[in-house]
Amino acid sequence: MAMARAVNPAPCGLETYDKEWGVGTSGMVENPSPYPRINRLLKYFHDTEYSVDHQRAFLITEAYQMYDSEPQIIKCALALDHILRNVKIQIYPEELIVGEIGAPMKSAPIFPEFSYDWIIDEIKNYPWPKREHDIYLLSEESEEKLLGLEEYWKNKTVFDKIVKMCTEDELKGTGVGRGIYLLNLYMYGGVGHIVANYQRLFAEGFGGMKKRIKQMIEKLDPSRNPEDMKKRQFYEAELIVAEAASAYFRRYAELAREMAGGEKDKGRAKELLQIAKNLDWVSENSPRTFWEAAQLAYLATNIILAESNGHSVSTGRFDQYMFPFYQKDIANGTASKEFMQELIECFFIKLGTPTKLRDRQTVVSNAGRQMGGECMTIGGMDRNGHDATNDLTFMCLDAHAHTRIMFPWLLVRWHANTPRELKVKTANAIRMGTGQPKVFNDESAVAVQLSKGIPLEDARDYAVVGCVEIDTAGKEYGWHDAAYFNMAKVLELALNNGRCLECGDQCPRWSVCGGVGKRIGPETGSLSDYTSFEQVLEAFDQQMKYWCEQMVAGINAMDIAHQEMRPIPFLSLLIDDCIEKGKDVSAGGARHNFTGPQGVGIGSVADGLSAIKQLVFEEEKVSGAEYLDALVNNWEGYEPLYALVNSDKVHHYGNDDDYADHYAQLAFDTFCKYVENRPDARGGKYTPGVYSVSANVGLGLIQWASADGRKAFEPVSDCLGPCHNANGSHDINGPTAIAKSVTKLNHERATNGTLMNWKFTPTAVSGQTGRDNLISLLDVYFQKKGHHSQFNIVSRETLEDALVNPDKYKHLLVRVAGYSAYFVELSKPLQLDIIGRTELSFD
Repeated sequence: MAMARAVNPAPCGLETYDKEWGVGTSGMVENPSPYPRINRLLKYFHDTEYSVDHQRAFLITEAYQMYDSEPQIIKCALALDHILRNVKIQIYPEELIVGEIGAPMKSAPIFPEFSYDWIIDEIKNYPWPKREHDIYLLSEESEEKLLGLEEYWKNKTVFDKIVKMCTEDELKGTGVGRGIYLLNLYMYGGVGHIVANYQRLFAEGFGGMKKRIKQMIEKLDPSRNPEDMKKRQFYEAELIVAEAASAYFRRYAELAREMAGGEKDKGRAKELLQIAKNLDWVSENSPRTFWEAAQLAYLATNIILAESNGHSVSTGRFDQYMFPFYQKDIANGTASKEFMQELIECFFIKLGTPTKLRDRQTVVSNAGRQMGGECMTIGGMDRNGHDATNDLTFMCLDAHAHTRIMFPWLLVRWHANTPRELKVKTANAIRMGTGQPKVFNDESAVAVQLSKGIPLEDARDYAVVGCVEIDTAGKEYGWHDAAYFNMAKVLELALNNGRCLECGDQCPRWSVCGGVGKRIGPETGSLSDYTSFEQVLEAFDQQMKYWCEQMVAGINAMDIAHQEMRPIPFLSLLIDDCIEKGKDVSAGGARHNFTGPQGVGIGSVADGLSAIKQLVFEEEKVSGAEYLDALVNNWEGYEPLYALVNSDKVHHYGNDDDYADHYAQLAFDTFCKYVENRPDARGGKYTPGVYSVSANVGLGLIQWASADGRKAFEPVSDCLGPCHNANGSHDINGPTAIAKSVTKLNHERATNGTLMNWKFTPTAVSGQTGRDNLISLLDVYFQKKGHHSQFNIVSRETLEDALVNPDKYKHLLVRVAGYSAYFVELSKPLQLDIIGRTELSFD
């Protein structure tokens, strides 16, 4: 579907493309929207406390007990049906888009089928003194109900299954071991990082889908093909969840009508009646208007979240699939551009209401209480390679400026023919300082998709899920973000003969590892004994191979456990080829199947290898044994060496220094080579990514000192960025040098994505000159095949003040990694990491 570009990017009183919204104002603006309703909704949203709700957990337990003897996929379908038909629903004041995920707004439903022991532990320790940055309310009723489910879920969760499937070798490197790689996301929760096929949903509606499923059932003949018996179970499950979805829509329609009957405000009563009509219609049929399409997309997405608490269920190319409804409404006078702008802003606010309770370990690295990851992709090229910018592209940027909240995770696609108007408007949005939007390079992203085997037209139509993971929207089950792999820890093991530097009886693995003379990794030699730098590189390569193999085995165990225990039939309705194959998306039903773990700490590895090569083997300023002893002692007693390693006298990645940049590429390539193209558990293949999100903080908290000049428990380097630590930043030559270093990496090999964080002070990007410098940086970075960029526009002084005066900065948004979050809600280690990132200027 070709999308016409906007003739006038500032229609009917909406902002012109070059309007400045205030440089560095972040989210700290009262009444940012020209629509009073939106400002009131924002206030209502911000004033509503976060909480935990027991309803979903109670209902799914009830359903599992009632349907215990059913085949697993039927049981899961009936459980979702039971939730959607029985959970309490609400419609909130003034909202135009309605719906929830099986819990009230900003209240976290619980998903005990994935993992439950840690939730019980949290509840027993309520009011959670260690959660000072992500506080949730817990009622006595919810506490009692959730504790009452403890016995039922013992040894019955997906987590329990995964642990039983893994060997000791596979578990020792995970978060329940030494954290060389973290499998937390899918060990503890559902699989997300997905975009539904909204075009198909709009074309067929649930009624059309049910009709198509029934036609598929009629073609089955289990007497001739035993596989048809499995397909029949799958189709029965699909019909159950499709009808449950229709019923959920109708419940909201009935509630809207009931509320309209008691509403004294005639205008609001009329709105509620229209909401009811919208819901009734799209409960079965294809949407006819922009409002109906937005309502269908939003509530269908919420059902995906109610089925499985997978992170980063994203909205895809919103400006593309919604544009035909926009055009039609404008042409026939159904709705004005102003009203559709208001609807988009309502949609944005609603995306922030789904809430998730994360385990405490994850919260340290990846803060935030929203369900999260709802990336919205706008701009870019169409399926034929032409620019696809349209009015909605600009209106989505306006919507972010009018709401100034962290959701959706807005992303602009950028290519050689992106209009100047869109570049300016994108730069102005970035300069507000909310961390939004992030920007993607179409040329690089399309090349990545083609290398994965995606056809050209689909490759051009990519969307991004979560932080930076490229996805063939509606056709792919990518298992993106499958693990965080600490390359800096691998280098540590390569330097110390497969043993942790702080090995001792304080380690919980002491009795099965160091205490009995064992090493956690293979014996590959020690820096004390290496006689050449090539031996260091060989040990790093061997350790990387070993640990990548353990990680992949652990991921495969997770994948199989999810297939066996937690099929997701509703999502399967909305991903291409599941119905055609008669196979659940969790079991390989999607057209394209991938698994994407990511490597973390590339800057730490680059600087560590560079320092060792220069100081130990070339200049011989220190022996290998002394360097290793400095690390074992956390640099204490070796202060001059520590200062030297962190000085400009040593080669550092991020300064356009080929010496150090070479080892960043080596680390990048070594990780990719031991991950890429391995077969996964759904008939697809592994696709490596090289980025940390914010796991560099969590991984650093469980790692001793490292060769790059980092002290124990400090963060390892973030994403593709240069190192920074308590001693300062290793990049000293400005943004152009960073861009040159980072683009020496072959981004297209990291087919699960790369991520680049930039941090500028507001003064550096102020005025027309600052804006144009920002645009030029992006243009040059993308011309050099950089993949992705995102920005913090905030001063160190502001962040430091927010650290000690959090009440003054409740709405201060910062870019953490692939997402923005309220600074005062982040964990202290994560706050310090953001403060420590290099402040750049264009001087």
